[in-house]
Amino acid sequence: MATSYDDLLENSKCRALSYLDALDRRRVFPDDTMLDGLAAFNENLPHEGREGQETLDLLDRHGSPATVANMGGRYFGFVVGGSLPVTVAANWLAAAWDQVASSQVTSPVADHIERVAGEWVLDILDLPRGSAVGFVTGATMATFSALAAARHHLLDRQGWNVGEYGLYGAPQITVVVSAEVHVTVLKALNMLGMGQKNIIKIPVDANGAIDVAQVPPLGPNTIVCVQAGNVNSGAFDPIESICAAARAAGAWVHVDGAFGLWARAAPALADMAKGVEKADSWATDGHKWLNTPYDCGVVICRHKRALAGAFSTSAAYLKEEDGAAKDRVPEFSRRARGIEVWAALRTLGRDGVDHLISENCRLARLFAQELSALGLTIHNKVVLNQIVVSCGSARRTAQMIEAMQAEGTCWFGQTEWQGQKAFRISISSWKTTEQDIAKSVAAFKKILTLQGNSE
Repeated sequence: MATSYDDLLENSKCRALSYLDALDRRRVFPDDTMLDGLAAFNENLPHEGREGQETLDLLDRHGSPATVANMGGRYFGFVVGGSLPVTVAANWLAAAWDQVASSQVTSPVADHIERVAGEWVLDILDLPRGSAVGFVTGATMATFSALAAARHHLLDRQGWNVGEYGLYGAPQITVVVSAEVHVTVLKALNMLGMGQKNIIKIPVDANGAIDVAQVPPLGPNTIVCVQAGNVNSGAFDPIESICAAARAAGAWVHVDGAFGLWARAAPALADMAKGVEKADSWATDGHKWLNTPYDCGVVICRHKRALAGAFSTSAAYLKEEDGAAKDRVPEFSRRARGIEVWAALRTLGRDGVDHLISENCRLARLFAQELSALGLTIHNKVVLNQIVVSCGSARRTAQMIEAMQAEGTCWFGQTEWQGQKAFRISISSWKTTEQDIAKSVAAFKKILTLQGNSE
């Protein structure tokens, strides 16, 4: 119990390095034997504490094998990036600092670095300078925060103070979303009490982008949620056109750019996100395409007063600070996750971020070509890092998913694409190489051969 920081941190470092070194030689998803090891944690809470070294040993011996190797180069599920080495190191140092990143008075260093990180995010994504930036757990909370600001702003313009009166008797707000809207946007709207009956879903084109011709008339009580990167296909909604219509009507546009917003950092891809800067708020993640550790999301809002109106607080024991972090996000107590964003951007630089994004997209196109050559169906135009694939019938597609997940070389999950069962491959890690694609394609070929022989 009294083991020193030196001994414990050195032990943890050695175990972490051993884990990372073995990633490329192990299964991506643990097998049943590895999962069975988790039973070692099913013990009663001890009356007398155990030694820290013993606890670390148990954690590593039975916990490490049961992890998903999303830090490796062949994890293609759920748009999960692998953490850059410098972001892991920065995370460790920030954990040792143990700062409460709510304001300048609770942590001068966290407050300052996160402000710098926020300015850099606006710069590299080419979004309106001076926008409010807050660091949250992920795109779900970023969207929640942005839509809370939107609700506050639209109602305040009509003289309704939602903070004072809530939503009882408030003017109705209509929300317009894509038929392919991400479930986390709907979750955020639900948490905000918007009501499913007030949501209008717009049909999409063959690649999953909003059909702009079917956008309904907008008004000053409308929030439009658009996508910079469809979660299945990677497609971008016609954001510039929608922003123009919204601006004329006094509506609010929110951009769900959990991963796709980072296309703005790659000059060769930025045209897909043309007009994104004309929106009112944006949500993105650091832990996806910037490859920071979990958890790290970013809310950006053009209207500082609207975001502060949704989240600002005061109390006698708090020193009032203009624009404190606690007044830009839901949480008071939180870790300084913006430090990892700063570390990633400073270490990669503009060129490094461009290369990371562009290379992942190149590998996605290569992967799609190789799978198509094997006879699999690619359903989407591979415009970004996402590939939607099937193997003919729903039954054969399900068999392929199950067989590949059991085989272990790579991992991806199921999806439904415009009424058809499919699977989705997402490439978003700095570690993914052509060799990873080749190994994965070889695994597909092996499974296809086995399935062919069994029929």
